[in-house]
Amino acid sequence: MINSEKIEQIVSKLKTRKSKNIIYIILIACVVSAFGYRFYTVSQENNFDVFNIIRNHNENGVPVDVLNMKKTDGVLLEPLTVKNNRAYVSGARVSNFRGGQKVDDCEIVSVSKNIDLDSGMYVIKTASCKNGLQYVEIVAKGFYVPVSAIKGNNVYVVNGDVANSREIVIGGRDSQNALIKQGLSDGDIVILSDVKDNQKVKIVK
Repeated sequence: MINSEKIEQIVSKLKTRKSKNIIYIILIACVVSAFGYRFYTVSQENNFDVFNIIRNHNENGVPVDVLNMKKTDGVLLEPLTVKNNRAYVSGARVSNFRGGQKVDDCEIVSVSKNIDLDSGMYVIKTASCKNGLQYVEIVAKGFYVPVSAIKGNNVYVVNGDVANSREIVIGGRDSQNALIKQGLSDGDIVILSDVKDNQKVKIVK
């Protein structure tokens, strides 16, 4: 066991200026080492891919799904509620319907040219249609894009390696697709993913 005399010697040595300086140096070295280790671990974490996603997107472009535009014959499905082979539509929708159009397993016979005074709507007569919600096939030639790609009255197209907003005119739409009357041309590449104007993009193959 260490006797009291040896303990007093050790304490007296620790009280000297030289011993105090050594202790201070050791404490400072410990603090510096702790900060250095922390900076090292942060720098290592910053090298992980999870912290480089934004930087990678800025350098290489955001991966995007696209659709190459080509004018084609397409079909939009317009809802129509039929009861006893009659349906009523507003003036905003009446131009979408005409005699001979297919309605699921039946067809439209006629579309009134004048508003029905009792309902304030236009009357559509059908043949052999079941009662309830039906869908009329509207066939038209043009550019078709998913409605999810439309932001207001705009879509985003690829211009070189960036996304550019393009104003469009919609000719009709259903729950899935929209017919674009103006604003697109054959060969345009419409972006289906979420992007911002002038953002660098990379097309997913």
